[in-house]
Amino acid sequence: MGTSPVVKEVTLQAPVAKVWRAITDKEEMKEWYFTIEEFTAQPGFQFKMYGEKKGTKFPISCTVKEVDQNKKLSYTWNYDDFPAETLLTFELSKNGDQTDLRLTHEGLEQIPPGNADVSVENHRDGWEFIIGTSLKQYVEKDAG
Repeated sequence: MGTSPVVKEVTLQAPVAKVWRAITDKEEMKEWYFTIEEFTAQPGFQFKMYGEKKGTKFPISCTVKEVDQNKKLSYTWNYDDFPAETLLTFELSKNGDQTDLRLTHEGLEQIPPGNADVSVENHRDGWEFIIGTSLKQYVEKDAG
């Protein structure tokens, strides 16, 4: 039985190039997303980050799968403590001087049930905040 992917769409008051930098530059990522020691938007690049909820840290191992500069970035999202490979995709499109962003997180049904901190609902709420609030505020902070 499959679960629908988590999808979050938002229009950002920022040009595509600025949003692309925000999702691919490790210095910018730590301002709105996660702290990542090294990141290169290149297929095959592996990196690690740590999610956190209520003081519990969740190590996440990732491998970049697809890069189309200023258009698409996807990488695996694997919790080290829960065997499952999920796929996270950011898709950007120009909308005048704004950017339409579509985030899709697929494969969450592979995470073994029983831990609400890594449930589909938790991911839905998390992406709602990360994309709809944190990223949006970050890229729009200097907008007129």
